[in-house]
This record gives sequence, C-alpha cells and structure tokens, in this order.
Amino acid sequence: MRALTVERYGDKNGVRASDVLAPEVGANDVLVLIRAASVNPLDRMIRDGEMKTILPYRVPFVLGNDLAGVVVEVGTAVTRFAAGDEVFARPDKDRIGTFAELIAVHQDDVAIKPATLTMEEAASLPLVALTSWQALVERAHVQPDQKVLIHAGSGGLGTIAIQLAKQLGARVATTTSTANVDLVKRLGADVVVDYKKQSFETALHDYDVVLDSLGGETLEKSLDVLKPGGKVISVAGPPDAAFARELGANPIIRLVMSALSFRIRRRARRRDVTYSFLFMKASGDQLRELTPLIEAGKIRPVVDTVFPFESAREALEYLEAGRAKAGKVVVRMT
Repeated sequence: MRALTVERYGDKNGVRASDVLAPEVGANDVLVLIRAASVNPLDRMIRDGEMKTILPYRVPFVLGNDLAGVVVEVGTAVTRFAAGDEVFARPDKDRIGTFAELIAVHQDDVAIKPATLTMEEAASLPLVALTSWQALVERAHVQPDQKVLIHAGSGGLGTIAIQLAKQLGARVATTTSTANVDLVKRLGADVVVDYKKQSFETALHDYDVVLDSLGGETLEKSLDVLKPGGKVISVAGPPDAAFARELGANPIIRLVMSALSFRIRRRARRRDVTYSFLFMKASGDQLRELTPLIEAGKIRPVVDTVFPFESAREALEYLEAGRAKAGKVVVRMT
C-alpha cells in the first residue's frame, strides 16, 4: 500500500511516499480504509526527532495521527464495529500511521464518524477534539462562568477548544491575529485579544484556566493572567514528572522531565497557580462523548486546505511555514 514514511529524522527530504506492507489485524483491531487524514504540528515534531525521548519510533515508519475512513475488516474480538462502518480516530501513540491507504486501530480508539461531517471534516477533529476534552474537562474541570483563556484561537486546537469551553459554560478569551478576529468571535470567544495590537498579559486578569499551545514566552506570560489557584495546561511547554509517570518512563527520564519543567513550575508556585503538561491520549469513548455536540452543530470543524495524498509532504510544509489561515490542514487519500 502507499504511505508517507519517515526515512530519517530531522530532514524534510527524509519524508517520502513509499510502498509498504499492509498492516496486520489483531483480534481487537479494526482495519480502516483511510479516506482523509489531517496534519498536526505533532507530525512535524515527530519528523524532526523532537519527540524521540517520548515516542521512539524506529525508521522507517508511517507518519500521521488523525483519520477518517471506512472499516473493511474487523478482528475476531471486535464487538463495536463491522465492515462498512464510517469511523474517525486518533490512533494510540504507539500505532500512528494515518498518511496511508490502510491502518489497523484498536477498537477502543475508534468511534463512528459524525453523520453530519464529510470525511475531510471528520479527519480534522480527533487529535484536537481529544486534546480539548482532556484539557478542559478532565484536567481543568471547567465549570460554568469560569474564565478560560485559549491561545491561538484560530489554530487547529484553538478553534475546537473555544467551542468546547463555551459548551461547558465558560467565559472564553482568545488570542489571534487581526485577520481572524471575526472567525473566533463566530466560534464563541467572548473576549478577543489581537496580538498584533495588544499584549494579552496586560489586557486579561483573574482567569481560572489557560490552555497554551504556543509555549515559550507565551507560556511564561500566561501565569500572570491567572488568579490564585488557577491552572495553565500546556501542550507545547516542557514535559513534567507527572507526564513521565503516565508514560511509565524510567527514573532517569522522570528526572530529566522534572528538570526541564522546574523553572516554569517554580514560577507557577510563586504565583499560587499550577502548571501541567498535556500529551493527549487516544480514546474512542471521548470521541463518542463529543459526537452529539458535533452532530448538533455545537462544535464545528474548521478546515483550512485539503491536499491530495500525492502532495502530503507539501501539506506538512504548508502547515510548518505558517501558511494556514485558520483551522486544520487535511490530506485526502485516493
């Protein structure tokens, strides 16, 4: 089958379309004919070897973390799905490879595709929708009338997180560029900070939760907008010891991750707030929780551009160069 593979780390030219063996189907797996797969910043980080400590994939491997498609075969222990089902999923971190014609995914990580969505729209959702759910519902326990700041509101994660936070009853602020102010307002943002004209850390205060997807200086400044007891949850900041424990990492890796996040955690403690790193987990159950909101139009996917599979490498470079105007970049499989 055709697939987009990483042949060597750290090199754009090390990614190419290849012929690879079709996946084996385990007892609890569903074999999915992929119709569409979306591109995430995580794909670029994996390609460049930035995640090797956490995700030590052995080259060559197939890239891609989101999919929508049709079940063509089920394992002997599968009870939830049958051939012909239209599904969407974010495969487990140890079983990525959605830029391909076929993938075998554990049934626990798969959900029936929302009937109201195209394959391309459905493929844009799993990773960012699960990240939003795990940050705002599981980690932050957002309650009605709490104040939530979501950075990069026009990005793939931001567009979904804004909508979910509003469904949780939060008062939502976001940062974006001038060109996307109207978009994030339509998605539900109550307060919009145009970062080209204003500094969010001076405009906002007494927030309960910050969802950070930018890291660096933005993460540091985010501590200043929280009220005492507030939480900043980052998908782009340094990993912490709690994440290392979740991974089941050895003591040395735990120590390294704790050291990487020591500075931001110390600064957070001094401000009586908390910092945590989030690396989302695959979950078919959580996708099923989100599906009614999607089918009711309460959460709407935002797709920037759709590339054919033959241009999958260009799709990755398009996202990396910051050319996407809003939402997700999607690859349509043929």
